[in-house]
Amino acid sequence: MQNRYQNKTITIVGLGKTGLSCVEFFADKGVKLQVIDTREKPAGAEKLPKNVSLHTGSLHLEWLLASDLIVISPGLALATPEIQQAISKGIEVVGDIELFCREAKAPIIAITGSNGKSTVTTLTAEMAIQAGIKVGMGGNIGVPALSLLNDNYDLYVLELSSFQLETTYSLKAKAATILNISEDHMDRYNSLADYRQAKLRIYHNAENAIANGEDSQTFPDQAVNKLVYFANQNAEYHLHNGKLYASGEALIDTTQMQISGRHNEMNALAAIALAQAADIPREGIVNALQHYGGLAHRFQVIPTDDGVRWINDSKATNVGSTVAALNGLQIHSTLYLLLGGDGKGADFSDLQPLVNQPNIVCYCFGQDGAKLVVLSTNSVLVETMSQAIEQIRPQLKQGDIVLLSPACASLDQFRNFEERGELFATLATEKLATKSAVKGAV
Repeated sequence: MQNRYQNKTITIVGLGKTGLSCVEFFADKGVKLQVIDTREKPAGAEKLPKNVSLHTGSLHLEWLLASDLIVISPGLALATPEIQQAISKGIEVVGDIELFCREAKAPIIAITGSNGKSTVTTLTAEMAIQAGIKVGMGGNIGVPALSLLNDNYDLYVLELSSFQLETTYSLKAKAATILNISEDHMDRYNSLADYRQAKLRIYHNAENAIANGEDSQTFPDQAVNKLVYFANQNAEYHLHNGKLYASGEALIDTTQMQISGRHNEMNALAAIALAQAADIPREGIVNALQHYGGLAHRFQVIPTDDGVRWINDSKATNVGSTVAALNGLQIHSTLYLLLGGDGKGADFSDLQPLVNQPNIVCYCFGQDGAKLVVLSTNSVLVETMSQAIEQIRPQLKQGDIVLLSPACASLDQFRNFEERGELFATLATEKLATKSAVKGAV
């Protein structure tokens, strides 16, 4: 494999963690390596070896056209004119996941979807860990995939975005799933169908395809080796009388799980299906379901002493994710819902019937706050999330819920969704000015 790239000119487009992992991958391959980043001051530039040329501030067309191979960042679309020029000249363009798939020796579990993929990825990896399997987890979450290659793992569990799948050709997953498909990244794709086609690439050459029986968009559009479904009912992996079932066998009562809500039950079913397809023993699967507590910023309850349930779902960066969060909630008092940010060109109308309820008050902020506030007659428009919480707090009474599930990306006002969620948690736990600030507090 090492000679595949020998004496080739390799251009990496995009730095950051993933770009640096590509640089490290090629370090011993005997190549001429150069890096392009459209940012003037890209993250990771200071870590670049001195023998690697760097061009910043634009796409360097001359470099691109002189390349034997271009490794493109997932953040840059294949449709970019300069990239299209290179492709038209016969220059190969791939992503880091393609490089990984060419080299990986252990089986791969591959996971994508509009929502829930990080939860399913980490839960599936935990199942392997509980079974004593040496597992490498990465891709679109945590560690760049290429950084996993040198540790002799027995199994890889990869979260893959539609952007990553666009430039991946050699994936032959032991088990692959599309958890769900809803409108996302419409600022990059021409249509929902275009976005779906990118996701469907995950099934190509997979040994086991695992689809959501409640979402026909996740069904393969061509023949696959083996196909199973997860769903609330009428599927190999399903829920019945409060228990999760796998091929007729009850594995666990949902009350024994730390994660809750219907969306997390579906996530658990998907993880079980993936784990069984990869021959992870039953004991590891059940132990993980009992101990896995979920991800930060994903429907995460913030501990407070004010009688209010504060839920940080900052990772809900699209409409489908917020729909899932709302469907997973039981609301017995008032729900204050924080919506806003950069909607990435999405249609917010699917939220309208869910939020236009007498016991739901929407506080809308950020770049697309004005588009969100019209979804409900019981909505308030503010500039920032901090202003929203400042206005909400005097109204709170015991039993109320404050949910940050923005349905939007965070980059209009925050560095990332983690920063947004951390601010929410800080604001949730701030001491009240007086003990009576929350009505009915004891």
